[in-house]
Amino acid sequence: MGKILVTGGCGYIGSHTIVDLIKNGYEVISVDNNSRSNDNVLKGMEQITGKKIKNYKVDLCNFDDTFAIFQENADIRGIIHFAAYKSVGESVEKPLMYFENNLVSLINLLKCVQEFQTPHFVFSSSCSVYGNPDEIPVTEKTDLKQAESPYGYTKQIGEQIVNEFAKSSGTQCILLRYFNPVGAHPSIAIGEMPIGKPENLIPGITQTAIGRIPKLFVHGTDYPTRDGSCIRDYIHVCDLANAHTLSLKYLEEEKNTGLCEIFNLGSGKGVSVLEAIHAFEKVSGLKLNYELGPRRPGDVVAVYANNDLARKLLGWDPKFSLEDMMSTAWKWEIRLKADETVFTSQPGELN
Repeated sequence: MGKILVTGGCGYIGSHTIVDLIKNGYEVISVDNNSRSNDNVLKGMEQITGKKIKNYKVDLCNFDDTFAIFQENADIRGIIHFAAYKSVGESVEKPLMYFENNLVSLINLLKCVQEFQTPHFVFSSSCSVYGNPDEIPVTEKTDLKQAESPYGYTKQIGEQIVNEFAKSSGTQCILLRYFNPVGAHPSIAIGEMPIGKPENLIPGITQTAIGRIPKLFVHGTDYPTRDGSCIRDYIHVCDLANAHTLSLKYLEEEKNTGLCEIFNLGSGKGVSVLEAIHAFEKVSGLKLNYELGPRRPGDVVAVYANNDLARKLLGWDPKFSLEDMMSTAWKWEIRLKADETVFTSQPGELN
């Protein structure tokens, strides 16, 4: 079958995807320089799968080091590319850093794909490419609006790069536009580890509940939504991970009709910030300390997915409910609190 290379394999979505790939019989290697992730995640993946995962501690912006991975693993048959900076707020403050890291790493990787004729490439994109859409739910054919952040721009440009590369190289590619991954593996052996104060809502909720953060701020209460707060589409990280495995199988079985295809990965349901808070309170039995505040730069008003295409063509069927997402996220937060000496903080996080 050949090896699957997962970039950003020690990150949140990358680690869960590696677990799902191994569960489905794939041999996997990882590349992650751990500048914004924790290599202790490898132990969690090994605990779940019973297999040791090889991780190359390489910065993909270094072409020679990236090339060496392919030289050592000439049998790589597919790549799932997660390794990118992903903080919306940080990207607004440091746009050049985001353009350099997210795009140079992608270009270096595709150069290696071309040189070694790797047949399959799956790109981690984002619903941020839709900007503020005119209509929701968004489909894969929804017009892309101006991105609301440099991070969003890197995903739009990354999609264009992969699409043009597929046309010229013949490599079969898939762009996965996913929405808001949350929760943790049911084993609670791996989960999300935001570094510093989290920008994403769910870790913000759980860290407030556990006492790491004194108070959660709801950014914006005057949006044109049912309760004034932003609306997002939350998807359990294990459901999201499984879609990557299904995407590889889709390419391997030659079911694709184009060289570069696009799929939305979301639950298909819009959940407001306040609704998410109330769902957590219900699952945990706790009253969350939160305060309503002003809007945050870079946030879109509302976006959620039409996921019909992924269901139909990939055979993707999300299993986890919003309550499951909150429950596993909360159990993971409790575990992080208990294992503070194991999961040490580093500045930032990769996909």
